[in-house]
Amino acid sequence: PHLAVGKHNFVAQHVARRIAETLGNALVYPVMPYALTGDAAKKTDHMKFPGSVSVTAQTFGAVARDVTASAISAGFRNIFLMGDHGGGQDVLKQVAAGLDGQWMPKGVRVRYVPDLYYKSEEQVRAYLAARGIQPGLHAGIVDTSEIMYLDKDGRWIRRDKLAPGSAASGVDGDPRQASADLGKIFLDYKVNSAVAQIRGMLAGRE
Repeated sequence: PHLAVGKHNFVAQHVARRIAETLGNALVYPVMPYALTGDAAKKTDHMKFPGSVSVTAQTFGAVARDVTASAISAGFRNIFLMGDHGGGQDVLKQVAAGLDGQWMPKGVRVRYVPDLYYKSEEQVRAYLAARGIQPGLHAGIVDTSEIMYLDKDGRWIRRDKLAPGSAASGVDGDPRQASADLGKIFLDYKVNSAVAQIRGMLAGRE
């Protein structure tokens, strides 16, 4: 499958587990395996590349709403929606806002956590810019480094095949500069950003 499909699932599972462990009183629902990655019929965005899978905003939002409703039914009083993929961030924000307005009078909060994605992206870009490195947009140094860190057995990345990006490959950037050490730094940004924002929300600061 396309790196974007597996990459975001691996990263989301890792990051969500670490967020829950750091908070110490949270549970993680199963990660949604698909996101908005382009128009399948027109082959736009990631859908230009074989192996990519996309869902519509309507489908993505409906699943997010139904999963959240299940969590509410199970008795959870604080529910946080977040995503590792850029596609769907606005949908998660809208779903959380709608459900929060509906359930807040009943003592349930549903909130969207943008810092996992947006703030960590800013931190990664600042880190690389300080070292004169271009981050790329897709399957470059950032994506590849994160998977290198998670890929303890060396099964997911063919390191001898890494090459600068091209229009045909779907790679934007230069993954040859990637490393597991960088991956740890980038993943830590995601975890720490999300935990800080969630704690702020729970404390009433956001």
